[in-house]
Amino acid sequence: MLKIWGRNTSSNVQKVMWAIGELGLTHERIDVGGAFGKNREAEYLAMNPNGLVPTLQEDDGFLLWESNSIVRYLAGKFDKSGIVEPKDLRQRAVASQWMDWQLSVVGPAITPLFWGLIRTPPEKRDMAAIKAGRDKTVEAMTMLDRHLAKNDYVAGLAFSYGDIPVAIMCYRYVQLVPDRPATPNLDRWYAAVSSRQAFKDHVGAVPLS
Repeated sequence: MLKIWGRNTSSNVQKVMWAIGELGLTHERIDVGGAFGKNREAEYLAMNPNGLVPTLQEDDGFLLWESNSIVRYLAGKFDKSGIVEPKDLRQRAVASQWMDWQLSVVGPAITPLFWGLIRTPPEKRDMAAIKAGRDKTVEAMTMLDRHLAKNDYVAGLAFSYGDIPVAIMCYRYVQLVPDRPATPNLDRWYAAVSSRQAFKDHVGAVPLS
């Protein structure tokens, strides 16, 4: 049985769990990190020397960390029907591109906003950093909105694993930036991806914390 080490409130763990939900894979998730700790203990560091979550563990001892890599691995191994992994090489590359964009652009943009508003007491908040994070996140999501004006999903006509990391960031965005500018294409896309049962189970049901 697949084991996923990581708490369900982690956006990176949520990526993997959403993919598992889409693929219908039997699994066990083990709480690690955050309030649960254990991610700096020797046993966990032997699996993932970064001390971060998630980590995938298979029955034969195979280990893999880095959330987007885990999602792509699971899709490559188990997705025979193109549920999340595009069969077309170029669409697959575009899906991967947007997964990397989440890591390099929108993730770093929204992190100061998330930490400032969710995990920092009001009296200790750095409002300048929060504003800067908000502005960068709005800029990134506006760029995504322009892309979605020409595409139903991030990689084209169909849902793919490229939508997963981006939609998890959007889940945070719509809650953290209530006064965001109009993005009708993003709103249409987000309504579609957030209506998927695997999103509801592994992302929408988990409060920001």
